[in-house]
Amino acid sequence: MTLRLWPRSIAGRTFLVLLVGLFAVQVVALTIHALDRVEIQRAQQAREAIGRAAALWRTVLMAAPDRRDAIARGFDLPEGLAASVDPRPLAPDRGLLAEPMGDRLAAGLARIGGPPHMRPREVLVGGVPRRSLTVSLRLPDGAWLNITARPPPPRPWSSPGFLAALLLMTAAVAALSFWAVRRTTRPISNLAAAAERLGRDVRAPRLPETGPAEVAQAAAAFNTMADRLSRFVADRTAMLAAIGHDLRTPITRLRLRAEFVEDEALRAKMLADLDEMERMVAGTLAFARDDAATEPVVPLDLAALVRTVADEANDIAGSEVVTVAVEGPLAVRGRPLALKRALANLVGNAVAYAGGCVVRLAGPDRGVVRIAVEDEGPGIPEAERERVFQPFHRLEPSRNRETGGSGLGLTIARSILRAHGGDVTVTNRSPSGLVATATLPA
Repeated sequence: MTLRLWPRSIAGRTFLVLLVGLFAVQVVALTIHALDRVEIQRAQQAREAIGRAAALWRTVLMAAPDRRDAIARGFDLPEGLAASVDPRPLAPDRGLLAEPMGDRLAAGLARIGGPPHMRPREVLVGGVPRRSLTVSLRLPDGAWLNITARPPPPRPWSSPGFLAALLLMTAAVAALSFWAVRRTTRPISNLAAAAERLGRDVRAPRLPETGPAEVAQAAAAFNTMADRLSRFVADRTAMLAAIGHDLRTPITRLRLRAEFVEDEALRAKMLADLDEMERMVAGTLAFARDDAATEPVVPLDLAALVRTVADEANDIAGSEVVTVAVEGPLAVRGRPLALKRALANLVGNAVAYAGGCVVRLAGPDRGVVRIAVEDEGPGIPEAERERVFQPFHRLEPSRNRETGGSGLGLTIARSILRAHGGDVTVTNRSPSGLVATATLPA
């Protein structure tokens, strides 16, 4: 429950902390305000009660003795007050309020009659503070006017405006907090989006170097890093293309000289080696061209692309060596020619080394589309599962030079898929076979 309630993003956590903290502060502030109102109400009630008690005392004092009790019981008193005339006092002498509050209250009540001849002969006070209070005033004929006060319990939050004010203040604080948090964390989101774009394309647009000093500094540092990566990739690509291009000339010369070798067996081996070297150079140039490609990213139907790759592989083989398990269209964004080449490399490897394969397309699941190329071949040792993606790396003896591979197929496939924000991995199947799983963002 704690993990579900605690947001994962900085914006969510900051917003939640601000909202809860400010809500608690508002509740405390409004509670203090409400308690102050209760004290004011109590003081007002006390003044009103004393004023009514004084009026009752004068009325009872001037009335005939036989009518005093009826007058006291029927007198208009505030809520919680009751009065009666009895032969004995109902307030015990020196009760709970006697010291020191009771003495001060008794002294004050002793002067409610006005002139000395109209004042009570004796005043007794007793009761429990803020719960019940009994005041007994002695009349001249020896009877007692007993006034009992049981004030209603305070209701600090009973005001309808309290809840409305709390909700209104909370809504205003939530709106301002949300705006402030989004404005503060937006540069972080922009930086993450720019990093994602840079991972797919080193020529992605640069971040604007605007905003607060810290944000502008981070954007400038990111743009500098992106420029360095772009130059590094461009230099590496240019170097590979230059090397591959320059190697074509000596290979051509060696091929011409090999034709003059009289030993046919030696000539055949030399020409085979030169053919392999030429294929490696061609693969290197193709790899460099893919890195430097400027094909635009467009929406495409991945299911249709998979079917096209399978149909072309079956046409080349002259039989149905590739089976497709795809349900309906699946739209993604990518570079169609580059993705087609990556999938063709994966399918081509499976056909070359296992004789056939099944291509399964699944997703999207949590924003990821998966393409699984399953074959029944010999598989790959666990220690070689990552090394097969290194340029010019080939396995022995199942995938050696005799198969004609240059060792760049999986390298190019991974490079293309990672440029799209995905990846490709290989795992062995049980009991035999291999599955190459390519992922792409949906």
